[in-house]
Amino acid sequence: MGKSKAKRFRSAPFSPAGPQRAAGGEGPAGEDGDGGSSAAELLEKLQHPSADVREFACASISKMLQQKHAIPAFLQRDVVRCLGPMLLDQSLAVRETAAGALRNLSACGGFEVCDDMVTKDIMTPLVALLKECSAGLEANEVSPTKCKDTKKNCVEDIANEAVNVLWNVCECNGTAVSIFNKEGCLDVVLQYLKKFSTNVDLAISVAHCLQTVTEDNPELLSSFNTSAHQVLESIMLSQDNTMEHILLRTLSAGSVWNIKDTIPSSSQANTINAILKIFSESLVVDAGETVIHMKEAETQRLKLTAEAETEENVSDTIDNSVLKEDDEMEEPPKGKVKRENDVSDLLPSDKWELKQVTALLMAQQTALEIIVNMCCSEDPSDDEWEELSSSDESDLFMENSYDEGSGPPMSPLCLSADVHAALMNNLIPKKILEKTAFPNSVAVDICTHSPSWKPLIKKMNTVQCRALTCLHSILLVSDVDCLGGASTLQSLAQHLSQLVFSQPEFPTHTEFLEAVTSAMRALLQTMASKNISQCMTPEQLMSLCEAGVHSSNISVRVNVVSILGIAGSVLAKIEDTAETLKMIGKFLLEVAMKDSSLVVAGEALDALFDVFADGTEAEKAAVQIKLLPALKEFQPVFKIRMRKEGKGQYSTDQLCVLDNVKMNLRRFIAYQETLGGKKTT
Repeated sequence: MGKSKAKRFRSAPFSPAGPQRAAGGEGPAGEDGDGGSSAAELLEKLQHPSADVREFACASISKMLQQKHAIPAFLQRDVVRCLGPMLLDQSLAVRETAAGALRNLSACGGFEVCDDMVTKDIMTPLVALLKECSAGLEANEVSPTKCKDTKKNCVEDIANEAVNVLWNVCECNGTAVSIFNKEGCLDVVLQYLKKFSTNVDLAISVAHCLQTVTEDNPELLSSFNTSAHQVLESIMLSQDNTMEHILLRTLSAGSVWNIKDTIPSSSQANTINAILKIFSESLVVDAGETVIHMKEAETQRLKLTAEAETEENVSDTIDNSVLKEDDEMEEPPKGKVKRENDVSDLLPSDKWELKQVTALLMAQQTALEIIVNMCCSEDPSDDEWEELSSSDESDLFMENSYDEGSGPPMSPLCLSADVHAALMNNLIPKKILEKTAFPNSVAVDICTHSPSWKPLIKKMNTVQCRALTCLHSILLVSDVDCLGGASTLQSLAQHLSQLVFSQPEFPTHTEFLEAVTSAMRALLQTMASKNISQCMTPEQLMSLCEAGVHSSNISVRVNVVSILGIAGSVLAKIEDTAETLKMIGKFLLEVAMKDSSLVVAGEALDALFDVFADGTEAEKAAVQIKLLPALKEFQPVFKIRMRKEGKGQYSTDQLCVLDNVKMNLRRFIAYQETLGGKKTT
């Protein structure tokens, strides 16, 4: 306790509709109150001799499975074993809708359902389907298989749904990942990934899946040969500037980071720099301005579409005899009127703009999460503690160059030299800092008034929280000089304070509070270690802690208690601070004695030890709040709580830390008694 820990992120969680769209077609929503009966009837129709009936059943099941309350009825009727064979149905349409249904089941059902799917051997037909689609893609190079009534490629659509199922189950189940390794699925999905220039949706699904299966999977590393590296490299070097391609490059860069051990040491620095360059390109885009621009584009497109439809309706009133005058005229497609200069096919598909913004926000979130993981990777080896060779490094939060002749800084001890150099060269921390600001208010207002765009508000808030967590990680692994010096840290402290105190009401969103208090804690630790003066007033400090300590989130409570301890230990060295120290001491004592979590209580005790460890002002305040008698009375209570609550509720690491707190409490009481004895003599 007393030190902030870096947070790691796993790859992005999946969604029932996939990144952009719902799988499956129209069907009963299961809202008739008799979900069991509907489930039984639909599952029975999967055996119907008509492919159209089977397709309708799969599509209907897919739609129902998007509602969590409908899932148990299907699970009770062994939906996994019923849908599994449909993945290899003779009808391609049935295959696609069955895969879509399994995709929604795996996403909406969560970890337990994914485990059940693997237990019931969904991987056997799924892997077989993926391999068939891969072979089908090569055949389609010559003669593409088109889905009925569409211009889309059926094999690629089936592959997209199947890859999403694979992604979902591999995210949740280690056995699925092992099967992925043993069945050579890497080569299969890389075949799909090669289609990125013509089918970016499929490529993004594969990239999501790859980022999941390459994480902490050493068994897979030997499968990454030169050809596999070239596929990922070709994506990273692609120049398409749509938001979807930015997301694709970001996800691919994340996979390359996961397999960095397969890259020759001589190429590691260049590779890491390329990864962070992609992240930089993603983070430099202003998401708020993009929302505003894309919403305007959508409004204009819908207006043009409405005008085009009006024109089409007018054309429909023309006497059919006029259209038949030329016997050789080519018959227009059914349901459409042939017109000159018809640009409707060139207009973006429905929700195209929303899709672009969603892809951008996912790219930024992914980039930030991977940077966090970069900062808390394994301890560097001795050869990574070398001096950086780059001469054009930039301050982390400012673009000013280092003083001439001073040379580049040493790489922080917890961060590899290659990662640190790439962070600096790409001005990543500066861009991270920009993302810690609250979302653009105009963009938020636009999303608030549009039901389909409203979910973007949560996504923008998530990016802000990830940026704060990223900032926290960088603060933990960088020294003061690399961070831009004392003045930059003080400016950063003011920025974080404004995030908390500039709003009309104190923020209560748990994820934001955890992220911002973690960043503040790491920053105050860094400033205190270098005797840099704090920027928060005692009133702000207490306001933050009083609000934070009532949070339901343990991490938030731990953070604010630690912040108070750090600030108090600094104040203890300054004259005429006894009154403030009394206020801090009373607050920490109350938290230690009353908080429901032993972890928070232990952190509060740790903070007390720091605040009242030394100094005349601290000694004066300790006597006035009767700190020693209070701790002596609380000591046996803390021991009893540890005995009763410790086992089963807390991890081994937490119990180890709490044992240290218990030992330090005994030592601190003895120390305070010694101070009291000196005063009496």
